[in-house]
Amino acid sequence: MIKSVTAAILAASLILTGCQNSAPPTAGDGYPSGPVTMTAGANPGSGFDLTIRSVVEALETDDIVTVPLPMQNRPGGIGSVFLAEMVEQYEGADDQVSVTSLAMMMNELQGMSEYGYRDVTMIARLMTEYFVVVTGPGSPFANLTDVVTAIKSDPGAVTVGAAIDDQAPFDLLVTAAGGDPALVDYVSLEGGGEQSAALLNGEISVAIAGVSEVISMVNSGQLTALGVLSEERLPGLNAPTAREQGLDVTLSNWRGLYGPPEMPEFAVAYWQNALGEMVESPTWKQIAERNQFTTTFMIGDEFQTFLAETQADVKAAIEEAGP
Repeated sequence: MIKSVTAAILAASLILTGCQNSAPPTAGDGYPSGPVTMTAGANPGSGFDLTIRSVVEALETDDIVTVPLPMQNRPGGIGSVFLAEMVEQYEGADDQVSVTSLAMMMNELQGMSEYGYRDVTMIARLMTEYFVVVTGPGSPFANLTDVVTAIKSDPGAVTVGAAIDDQAPFDLLVTAAGGDPALVDYVSLEGGGEQSAALLNGEISVAIAGVSEVISMVNSGQLTALGVLSEERLPGLNAPTAREQGLDVTLSNWRGLYGPPEMPEFAVAYWQNALGEMVESPTWKQIAERNQFTTTFMIGDEFQTFLAETQADVKAAIEEAGP
């Protein structure tokens, strides 16, 4: 993991606005005629998992898509293992859809994956969500200041559960407090499900994840949210911002869907239309409110521009940070 990535990643991730392009051409009649597999390239309880399940729930509940949408988890490398499978085994297929995020870019740029967004068919950007730092029962930490102070004093005494791509925002917190992020004792855990279990078992001190991955356990009182990396407090989450605690860090992550390389145009058009309808549906709006998703739907040229600009920003940040 290349640590101490700079605030350019912050800028890349904070592009929260974006309106829908004009509707793509209508897909050909008869598609889809059978099941379309919806894949999360991470474990149950992860952000990828919650996103794909939310999409399927909204599409099915509001009868936007009527064919079966079987879901599967294919964990490994924060999505990079299934990305390779999508590229190498499903070229031209119209029955495979998967979820991705900023992690796809960081994996490629840091040499963890030989593939990136240009190697597949990027269908749509769906939403963004903020990061939150949480702790478990009996924790000595009451806020983010306690955490970063402890890390500065004795880095090895604080174990931080984080997916590899989620370490960057925690690095920024440590840097903002005047600490050295290279000394943080990370435990690599893919997603909120694994992190929550580790916190409850006392295996780690704190964890950082997307809000949707832990909000149910925070609201049930099983975990405590120490701080959220948003500009303002989020409704439905009882947590102060990092800025309120003297740490000027805000950071969010985008998520979207992709298909195999050379996915047929009629299939891409179908999914863009279906997803455009979905993000306006009552079910999706309820899911987004519940999970603290900020809907930022984007397709076509607008989405491609966003991807290119974001990848360039992340690349510059990693190069500036150095090895």
